Formats: sequence, structure tokens, C-alpha cells
Amino acid sequence: MQNKSTTEEIRKRFDGDVERFSNLDTGQEATMDAPLSMELIANAVVVSSPQAKTLLDIGSGAGNLSLKILQYLPQIDCDLLDLSKPMLDRAQDRVSWATTGKVSTIQSDIRDANLTGNKYDIIVAAAVLHHLRDEQDWEQVFEKIYGLLAPGGSFWISDLVAHDDPKIQEMMWNRYARYLEKIGGLKYRKKVFDYIEKEDSPRSLTFQLRLMEKVGFTQLDVLHKNCCFAAFGGKKPMANI
Repeated sequence: MQNKSTTEEIRKRFDGDVERFSNLDTGQEATMDAPLSMELIANAVVVSSPQAKTLLDIGSGAGNLSLKILQYLPQIDCDLLDLSKPMLDRAQDRVSWATTGKVSTIQSDIRDANLTGNKYDIIVAAAVLHHLRDEQDWEQVFEKIYGLLAPGGSFWISDLVAHDDPKIQEMMWNRYARYLEKIGGLKYRKKVFDYIEKEDSPRSLTFQLRLMEKVGFTQLDVLHKNCCFAAFGGKKPMANI
């Protein structure tokens, strides 16, 4: 883990990558089934938190997932959190047009952000949690997110995932390689794999679901999984038992 990118290095890369994260129709091309995952999460939000008034978008980027949710819940207040100021500027501009609620931006790492507990009816995290590092890091962030949710609120993740069986991981990685080559050839595949190797430390879907359960989430559901990508989430109970 010591050779992975620092938070500041990650921020600088995303500062210069706003346009790639601003297409609502395609999402991130490097993420398999990104439009489908966004749509499924938006639908899940509607049925699990239909009276939602507040949304926290962790790693909001240019606002794609918030915009998708606002197509169904156009009245909610949105707090957009991201490392990158250019991303947040773009997200605020786009999201402000899509909601009658308030839009706030928070330039921070979720690990450092000073946020109000038990506030949010919905929390989403798309293509961001794979930047977490060791198990303690993962558990502390999941505990923090659980604490930020209002009772009865829901938390949804769309992200790159690893696989616990090395042979399955290799198989899935080869499938992902072929997907990237179809988009942009060998050069594009190398570019994506190089920054994953430098920046990312994804965990398996099983690891994350178990961790969600450990910190208190219930009604866990996997909405979609394709190769190295998954969309999933759960709810915070109305009252701790």
C-alpha cells in the first residue's frame, strides 16, 4: 500500500479530468455498465427512501449519480463531496439546475470531512471507495457513513471490486482487459490498468457486504454485478436493536 497514490496526487489527477466525468448518458466509459448501475441505484433509492429530503454524494465527481437520482426525486437537498474543486464546480452547476432543493459542495476526503450525524436520507458513493487502503481504513469509513445516515436511510455503492479467489480475479481481470481494448485499444487498456495499479485498492463485494453488516446495515441488496464492477447497498434500521 505504501506505493499507492496519495490523496493529493489523486486530487490533482481528477482536477484535470472533469470532462470525462460529465457525460450522464455514458457515465465513466472505463466503468462497465455505468449507465445501468446509475439507473438501478436511482430506482433503488426511490423505492427504499421515497420520502427522502437529503442526499450526500461521496466522490460526486461532476454530479452524474446525483443527477440521475434527481430525475426521480427533484426536490431533495444535495451535499456534494469531492477532493477536486473543478469537479465540484461542475457538479454544483449541473445539479443546481436539476433540484428545487439546496445544493452544497464540500471539498474534502470523506475520512476528514466534518459532517452532521444522522442527517442524510440517502448516501451514495460511485467509483470512490476503491481508494481506501487497509481494513481499518475501510471499516472506519463504513462506520462513519452509517453514522451520517438518518435512521431508515439507505446507502448505495457503485464501484470497482476485487475477487477473493486469485484465479477468479485473474479471469475477471482478463475480461475487463478485453472490454477496455474494445473501447480504446491496447494503449487505453494500459492507461487504465496503470492508474488502477497506482491509485486503487479495491476489495471484494463479499468483503464490503460483510463490513456493511458488521457496522449495522440491514436489508443488503446487490443490484448488479458485471466482471470487476458491482452496484449494491443497504439500509440503516429505524432504531438500533
